[in-house]
Amino acid sequence: MADYFVLRDEERGHSHLPSTGSFAEYVAGHPDGWIDRKSSFNFRDYQSGRPGFGKIRVFGDEVFSGNGAGYNMHPHHNFIIMAFVLRGALTHINTIGKIDVLKPGDYYIFSAGSGGKHSELNIEPGEMNAIYIWALPGRLFAPPSYRRGNFDCARRANAIAELIGDAPGALPVDQDLRVSRLFSDAVADYEYKVVDRRHGVYFFVLEGGARFTQAELRRRDSLGVWNSGAVEFETTAERTDLLIVETAL
Repeated sequence: MADYFVLRDEERGHSHLPSTGSFAEYVAGHPDGWIDRKSSFNFRDYQSGRPGFGKIRVFGDEVFSGNGAGYNMHPHHNFIIMAFVLRGALTHINTIGKIDVLKPGDYYIFSAGSGGKHSELNIEPGEMNAIYIWALPGRLFAPPSYRRGNFDCARRANAIAELIGDAPGALPVDQDLRVSRLFSDAVADYEYKVVDRRHGVYFFVLEGGARFTQAELRRRDSLGVWNSGAVEFETTAERTDLLIVETAL
């Protein structure tokens, strides 16, 4: 029998980071700007939440509010950082020479490896919402790299699409990890086939709802499953958007 945990929206860790006071060096933006971060997973003193799942160390649902809000340039090493933009526009700048503007459906992988810095900014008047995932790399101190992709929900609706991993067309990643997305425009049954039974799979409901054997999930609820070869579920809303992460444990 599969093992699992359920994490409800309200059970996630929460941080509100204003761009003033003690956060001013780290959080960019005008004095009325802020970052609101809800974390399924996080580590050390960043905030409360589960300490991780497999190779995942951070799974953050973040909103940048206010013109210029975001993160000032800051360093990383030996982390793979992925961002999936849901709303607004994210301006990403990194020290390997990439400046990118990502809109809803766009996503990136920044592998900091031996060392790199990046800045994440909302320079538009509205809010920006993105999912950030941090994962441990397969190799330490590898050369840093940046790649980006796009998920067209209309063109790829009603099928589980692998965005990051080793499937054709997916962005490659230096880790035994896959990120997929499902946009379903009707109530329907689906099956996620796990590559290796030793892996865990994390299902996060961006919008809509889904019913699993273990639990029924609503918007921003999530489920982690392991010791399973396949996970069957049913979408329960006319429009359901799921992010799925498979990770070696």
